Amino acid sequence: MPEQTDPYAYAPVDTLLGLLQRGRGLGAQLAAEDPTAADSVYACIRTDWRWDWLVDERRVYLARLLRDLALPLAPVAEALAAAADGHDAEEVARILEQLALAGSGEARDILRAYIREGEQWLSVLESVSERWPVQWWADLGDVARARLGGDDDPTPWAKAWEHWGVSIPTPERRPPRPDPPAEPTNAELLEVIADPGSPEERRTDAMYVLYHHRAPEPGLVPLVPSLGTADGRHALPLVTGLLARLGVHAMPAARDWAASDTRWLAWEGLRVLAEHGEPQDVPVLLAELEKDWAHRTWCGPMLMAQGLARLGPEAAGAVPFLRRFWVRTPHSYERPAYLRALAAIDPAGLDEAYVESLWDSQAEARLLGVERAPDRPGVRERLAHLRDDPMEESEVREAAGARLAGPAWAPLPADGEAVRRGLE
Repeated sequence: MPEQTDPYAYAPVDTLLGLLQRGRGLGAQLAAEDPTAADSVYACIRTDWRWDWLVDERRVYLARLLRDLALPLAPVAEALAAAADGHDAEEVARILEQLALAGSGEARDILRAYIREGEQWLSVLESVSERWPVQWWADLGDVARARLGGDDDPTPWAKAWEHWGVSIPTPERRPPRPDPPAEPTNAELLEVIADPGSPEERRTDAMYVLYHHRAPEPGLVPLVPSLGTADGRHALPLVTGLLARLGVHAMPAARDWAASDTRWLAWEGLRVLAEHGEPQDVPVLLAELEKDWAHRTWCGPMLMAQGLARLGPEAAGAVPFLRRFWVRTPHSYERPAYLRALAAIDPAGLDEAYVESLWDSQAEARLLGVERAPDRPGVRERLAHLRDDPMEESEVREAAGARLAGPAWAPLPADGEAVRRGLE
């Protein structure tokens, strides 16, 4: 199977590789039945296709696939050794860390060997020292001391260095700042913010004071359209945070902003409408969701989904788009939001989506599955697996245990159309 190298070139969602790239639960389910799944699993370990590294979860998902499919770890060790940079090495190492914590002595040995010889050994050592029992790494002290030098920059708080008594230089403490002058009034701050001739840094400083030290200031609302960067492409820093603090005070001006041809201003207006809009705002939110689908915009539609979900059945027109986003998004962090929105707007026929979510890469999605999957033998088995799996997040484990210990469940209503087929 040819491996993709473009991080944004996802395989089609109706292929095993495409499902695994997206972290879909269906991918994990199908891989268990596919004797050729190993190639796709290893491809997802060699190349990190996540849309957003900070929030799209894959480590537990891929570690489980390796364990549950009993796949050899030699290709994973090769991927770790071949990692081109710290990020790639860290992601492969974290998968092996998970496997070691779940009982794989081979995974533990691979990482210990990498600490002795691997290029990105320092970050791996510090990570395992935070997550593994001390006895698994304590004997590597002499190796670590011998390898330190050159450009190595140990992290002062890492448990390994503290355990071995290695002294890490820390920056000298700066002398205390003198007491600041008396802070200006809100009116004076708004005057600075409103002045287009004032340096951008000074306007930002004024917004900082409003954001961190003052109650929400409704006087900021009429100034919002003027709070773009000099090139007109972005909002000034803290505008989004200030509007979030203003909340409903930013309505109804947000309706005007949402209609603006200035993209950043329109987006700020849409954000406010999603959080505080009323039924009359459904067409605007729906039009944005439709536009996102047409342009395959994967980052952000969850905000529109959440806003439409607040308005319930009034937003029925969003259902086809929510179903498509749930199936196809590569941004797995947003997937639970689409499922919650569907549940709020049109909950019929979601049984299979909840069941699939029990295998999803996102812990939040698995939690949804734990809470809402219908009572059936396969679901009970999966809940028991999640409850007892040392790789699982504690919140999911506890919820699975509570669900299994609770009274017998009544199946949730369904329209008979499996999401596995019907969300397409």
